[in-house]
Amino acid sequence: MAKTQAAAVEDPAEEPPSAMWGLDPVFSAFARLFVRDILHMTESTQVPGIYFYNSHPIYKVDVLGTVVYKREREDFFCYGVDDGTGVINCLCWKNDRLKEEEDPNKSEGKHSDAAQGAFSPVIELKKLKQAQQKLCCLEIGELLRVRGPVKTSRQQREIMASAYYKVNDPVMTAQIAWMMEVPQLYRLCYDKPLLHSATSVTALTPISKAKDIIQTFFKQRSVSVFRPYDVQDLLQPLISCQTQTTSVDEEPVAGPSVCQQLRQLLRETLEILHKEGIIYRKVKSQDEVYQVTAQDKDLLITVKDIIREDSKREKYAEKGCHILHILSAVRQRFSLNVNRAALERVLKSLECNSDIISTSGDHYTMF
Repeated sequence: MAKTQAAAVEDPAEEPPSAMWGLDPVFSAFARLFVRDILHMTESTQVPGIYFYNSHPIYKVDVLGTVVYKREREDFFCYGVDDGTGVINCLCWKNDRLKEEEDPNKSEGKHSDAAQGAFSPVIELKKLKQAQQKLCCLEIGELLRVRGPVKTSRQQREIMASAYYKVNDPVMTAQIAWMMEVPQLYRLCYDKPLLHSATSVTALTPISKAKDIIQTFFKQRSVSVFRPYDVQDLLQPLISCQTQTTSVDEEPVAGPSVCQQLRQLLRETLEILHKEGIIYRKVKSQDEVYQVTAQDKDLLITVKDIIREDSKREKYAEKGCHILHILSAVRQRFSLNVNRAALERVLKSLECNSDIISTSGDHYTMF
């Protein structure tokens, strides 16, 4: 596994201020970094437990690798995971059900009817626990995927797993997909430094400023549904500033009125927000009603139900549901107007909360 670019050594003096960390999408995601880079990341001097790769604040990661050593304790497994660039210690807590001791006399004496072919919920539950234990109890040489925050314990970098499971990959499909995807993430995101200078803020266009104003309004008010006239007045200062800067030392020129400019700016901003999946219209009608994707719980529940149900089907059991299949199902069940960008935002939110996982490429499944 080749590394695209060496990890940048962070200078504490150049560490971005903590107020800017939330502007970086990597901060709220499970970063798929190579183990070598996780081991060499610099810890923040402002907030312990936050690390930096190339100015990107990171505190939780996603790793796929081979188990090279194993230690078991009463409450957790300790796996050494090797992804080809290095080995990192992963602390994987046991499920409470795995720690329960089973009484063999209890299971043999009370459920003799299962031997005669009758359905026994207790026996089926026992089989389910055994299947779950096989996915959580790995041996040396098996493939493990683990997600969780990065910690430093006794001067050793390790991952405190919030989710982990054994990956059955006999023909190395998952590993090949991983090795193709991670270098691309480095090129497109991780190796590009976070821009937090004041010059980048002043260079924003009116549409960019309008986007920021509307999105800030969504977050502050927890808006889930709105109409254009609900946010139109918020953009009034942008038009006023623009007319003042263009009218100084210039003769008035005939053109669109302030009201027309405001409506045009709002229209263009809503189009961009729609293309990026931030908003969408569930039903297209004369009454323009928009849904905010991040606040639409009905859409989130629908996507979860689709993945949960279809992942049980034989066709999607191994690899998971493709994003185009999920999009088609959402349009049939929920709304024809949901675009791929909006669905990707919902999937990313579900994945960040560990409700779903991406198996390979654009495929998603549930635990």
